Amino acid sequence: MSIPLPERPSTFIDSLTPRQIVAELDKYVVGQAKAKRAVAIALRNRLRRQKLPAELAEDVAPKNILMIGPTGVGKTEIARRLARLAQSPFIKVEASKFTEVGYVGRDVESMVRDLVELAVNMVRDERIEEVRVKAELNTEERLLDLLLPPRPAAPDEDPGRIRDEMHDTRQRMREQLRAGKLDERFVEIDVQEKSFPSIELIAGSSMEEVGVNLRDMMPGLFQGKSKRRRVTVADARERLSAEEEQKLIDMEAVSSAAVERVEQAGIIFVDEIDKIAGREGSHGPEISREGVQRDILPIVEGTTVNTKHGMVRTDHILFIAAGAFHVSKPSDLIPELQGRFPIRVELDALGQAEFVRILTEPKSALIKQYIALMATEGVDLTFTEDGVATIAEYATLVNERTENIGARRLHTVMERLLDEVSFDAPTLEDKSVTIDASYVRRMLADIVKNEDLSRYIL
Repeated sequence: MSIPLPERPSTFIDSLTPRQIVAELDKYVVGQAKAKRAVAIALRNRLRRQKLPAELAEDVAPKNILMIGPTGVGKTEIARRLARLAQSPFIKVEASKFTEVGYVGRDVESMVRDLVELAVNMVRDERIEEVRVKAELNTEERLLDLLLPPRPAAPDEDPGRIRDEMHDTRQRMREQLRAGKLDERFVEIDVQEKSFPSIELIAGSSMEEVGVNLRDMMPGLFQGKSKRRRVTVADARERLSAEEEQKLIDMEAVSSAAVERVEQAGIIFVDEIDKIAGREGSHGPEISREGVQRDILPIVEGTTVNTKHGMVRTDHILFIAAGAFHVSKPSDLIPELQGRFPIRVELDALGQAEFVRILTEPKSALIKQYIALMATEGVDLTFTEDGVATIAEYATLVNERTENIGARRLHTVMERLLDEVSFDAPTLEDKSVTIDASYVRRMLADIVKNEDLSRYIL
């Protein structure tokens, strides 16, 4: 018997081969074939595991990945796009934000709690889509009750005739309501006001620890009081619709499905792991990087984390760690943690040719974004081939002369390049602007020449 696939909407990722997964990632991330290949295999292995007998599947651990490469080359984007492709719960955390047990700061288990919260929201949104039509009908009925309260029949009136008249009136009002003709009318509804009690933390505890069971122990503490308010029909529809959707959703089932999805399909991206690499000697009571590594180790190896939605096992969560490793190297991590990242891929630094592709090829390429943004002001922005090549040339040049921040340099260069157009767009007389090589040189030449200035501006 194979283990059950975590509940989620059907997705074409189930039928994609690793080669096809790489092709999908190519639509958003330029180059980095080795990294894409590694994550594609990891994702496919996760699908293969679902088809194994339950006893064997339990022993198949995910092959965690360590990405090594400079900043701005696509490490985070590859992981994020992979998670979106697989419709998996995904969270990015920075290793440097965590601290050793016993010190003030975020404890490492918070990454799992955050992932569960994200999964709960994912599952709840899916359930809301399933019940949206019924919730809208229920909301409509409640609005009609507010707009047309039942009229008691007089002693000499026929109750049947009154019911028919009310039914006809209700139907006419329903049509007007659906057409939006009643949106500006006012109705009175009960609005739940949120309450935020003050909580005094005990020294040494964290908000995550306090928040795990607080709502369960005192369920009425955060509900607040109900208050009668006069609002428009449009506002009432939005509020009542949210209430109806909540009534139709079983939050216990949502929590259970979310925990299952995190355990079987969750992805945690641990960035800046090189910042906690290295081992210090004993220097007294201070936070050590090795101590943070040892706290992260059980989460990656597989442990059980207590969350407000239940106990979560991390044995089969896929961990993707990344770091530039300029100062330290992967071998500076403690051996136990190294062993938990068996797949290592090096990402290539980006040059001028890659910058040209990044500017033009991806679905949401930078140039496409700026063309769309300016189009909202009626400006027809055009980039020539030599203009794009010159932008890539200047970005490469600035990266070489100052800090190399990879593709992120393109954002700063593009903002500087289009500074005049963006500022004057609403009042431009000539709504057609062409960005060619001469335009790029005119806007960026001074910045690139002045190395001190480029260090601060770009």
